Amino acid sequence: MRVVGLMSGTSYDAIDAAAADLALDGDTLVLTPLGMISTVYGDDLRAELAGALPPAGTDLATVCRLDTRIGQAFAEAAVRADLELCDGRADLMASHGQTVYHWAEAGRVHGTLQIGEPAWIAEATGRPVVSGFRTRDVAAGGQGAPLVSVVDVMWLRGRPGVPVALNLGGIGNVTVVPDGVGGGEPLAFDTGPANALIDAAVRELAGRDALGGAYSMDVDGALAARGSVHPRLLRQLLDEPYYGMPAPKTTGKELFHLPYLRAALGVCGPLSAEDVVATLTRLTARTVADAVRPFGATEVIASGGGTRNPVLMRWLREELAGSDGGVPLRTSDELGLPSGTKEAYAFAVLGWLTAHGLPGTVPSCTGAGRASVLGSVTPGGAGLRLPEPLPTAPTRLTVRVTPAPM
Repeated sequence: MRVVGLMSGTSYDAIDAAAADLALDGDTLVLTPLGMISTVYGDDLRAELAGALPPAGTDLATVCRLDTRIGQAFAEAAVRADLELCDGRADLMASHGQTVYHWAEAGRVHGTLQIGEPAWIAEATGRPVVSGFRTRDVAAGGQGAPLVSVVDVMWLRGRPGVPVALNLGGIGNVTVVPDGVGGGEPLAFDTGPANALIDAAVRELAGRDALGGAYSMDVDGALAARGSVHPRLLRQLLDEPYYGMPAPKTTGKELFHLPYLRAALGVCGPLSAEDVVATLTRLTARTVADAVRPFGATEVIASGGGTRNPVLMRWLREELAGSDGGVPLRTSDELGLPSGTKEAYAFAVLGWLTAHGLPGTVPSCTGAGRASVLGSVTPGGAGLRLPEPLPTAPTRLTVRVTPAPM
């Protein structure tokens, strides 16, 4: 089955579409990557989305417009992915949509909202669409995140020691996969901000580039490299109670946003943009290392946009080296999954599981009372014809990389 996974993360900068050929071989799901495309949100859509996200207030008219326009943007990305990556022969679309609110209080998630109406994707592509993945896990008592944990567990199962999958998006999250020999159940949780506060600081403090455009991220870690970590600001940020909460736990930009950063800066006094970004980059590295250290991690396999920041990756290696014996840091590219689109591939797998009537969660990772079949299915142009449900789910995931043509 050829499945296109569609994903826009908490940085809400672009829609990633990754196509995968998925086939079952015994108890192993074989994923053959077919490629990816990335479609940047238009400036006006991105500005309207940013203006509606917490802690800003909004209204239902704005929500309706965003749900429609984001759905149309996802549909355009899906059409491109089908034509360019699947030769027009995709079987299924799996759309995460755009998270706009994650309702978490006192360690419990009460609801979650992803927008980007899937009917636009189904209408444009003629393919069935699986969407709304997170809500079913929340209804079962889970955190609704990190949902990629089921893919991480299948993918890393059998690796020696205690491998940890790390995603560095707007928010950082990890999946800890013990070796199964007295290692206990897998565990997953959000570590805290990865790029969320760094991006907020850059937009607030870095001004404009040579062409007059506003900076939106610390490209290549250039600002952090020129700055110095401010000890008092770092201590202030590390006092955040979220870091001490037990897993499983989730967070988002409902907590780690620009007013949160402004409040911390108000205690520490004025600092240069370079010093603020350097401090926030060290915060991400420190909190990730602190999060994985108690589990005796033997390797950390990173993906997400943060892997493109060489300063963040260098400082994360330093922080991990400070633990007992040191923990090697590598990227998912080394294991066959492109680090920039691993989450989009993961949602392709989640869509495949749903289409075959199989659960898409690991209860020990999300905190749910049971594993659930995730999402809702929007029929394609030819009606709804899904595969026969499978009696048991695959337990392993193998990535098969086809050699490039000579």
